[in-house]
Amino acid sequence: MSSQYVWYAAYGSNLFERRFAYYLEGGNPPGTPRVYPGFRDRTPPPGNRPLTLPGCIYFAWESPVWTGGVAFYAHRPPASWPIGAAARGYLLTVEQFRDLMAQEMHRQPGEVDEFDPAEVVRHGVLRLGDGHYETLWHVDDLDGCPVLTFSSPWEPEAVRPNRPSARYLSMLAAGLAESHNWATEEIVGYLSGRPGVLGNWSAEELRAVVGTQR
Repeated sequence: MSSQYVWYAAYGSNLFERRFAYYLEGGNPPGTPRVYPGFRDRTPPPGNRPLTLPGCIYFAWESPVWTGGVAFYAHRPPASWPIGAAARGYLLTVEQFRDLMAQEMHRQPGEVDEFDPAEVVRHGVLRLGDGHYETLWHVDDLDGCPVLTFSSPWEPEAVRPNRPSARYLSMLAAGLAESHNWATEEIVGYLSGRPGVLGNWSAEELRAVVGTQR
């Protein structure tokens, strides 16, 4: 099983299973211009569970889809950042993970079939390109399978955090509630300390956004 499957650790919008389904099944998420081709093998993941990654998420860049900062993962965050990134693990076949990679890299399924998960496991990190989610991290192992996630190629302290939109935070809140079964205050407490949210969103404002998902 370990040679056939990997865990995909989602920490952004794909925390919400309905959002991840567009990568799996294909389609156009409401309110976005992008159409996802989907996986070649659309079999649902046999495993799906909450995870906590050892680094930290932060919000940066200016997403044309979400109109604000989006989540990135820092495996080795600055000392002042909070530790612990809430994620959701989807157990995928290696082919499915390759198709997920292709879509994250704005390519078509089949275009990264040369990728071997053993390479990122061997090195811990693997930069596949300059895109925002084209650097892979091996963050853990679970049930004999590697836990892999995507992030940016830059060092987290080299970029300026950016305020995420209410729509994006609402998606993350829905995913955290669904995957971790967190109540409103747990979600607010988690998000409020993350760079990009800290200093840009008050706890009261966050409660209003999170409350729409409870």
